[in-house]
Amino acid sequence: MKTLFLLRHAKSSWKDESLPDFERPLNRRGKQAAETIGRYLKRESIVPELVLSSPAFRARETIERVAKVAKWNPEIRFDQRIYEAGGLRLLEVVSQIENERKTALLVGHNPGIQELLMLLTGESKRVPTGTLIKVELKTSKWVNAADKRAKLAWRIKPSKLVAD
Repeated sequence: MKTLFLLRHAKSSWKDESLPDFERPLNRRGKQAAETIGRYLKRESIVPELVLSSPAFRARETIERVAKVAKWNPEIRFDQRIYEAGGLRLLEVVSQIENERKTALLVGHNPGIQELLMLLTGESKRVPTGTLIKVELKTSKWVNAADKRAKLAWRIKPSKLVAD
């Protein structure tokens, strides 16, 4: 079995309208949400073997804050294909994870994250910013992720977590 965590980047700032979409940073609420998710992951002893992230600034900032608070030092790969990707492109990224990895975390954007969740599990769920999802794939090979035998184990929004 493989475990895939999906994390939609935390809330970003629209304050500086001159910034291109790719360069938008997190706002104050987004920074707090990323840290809340990091505390949750630390408390639950969840440490992915590999992180695949969009290189957009808000996604980078999200995973950097999560990792710092969770006290992780995982391999993080910033993959341009994740930025502005739909579900099928994200599925392609997931299917190329090395089989020796049992757990991975994908940090991306909507609507792609929601589409990927639907492709993997058949479930249509809203994925607000900062939401973390655990998907259990009933396969031994990442390339088989699309076989629709995945199960949505849980979905957590930062606003629903109690602050430590």
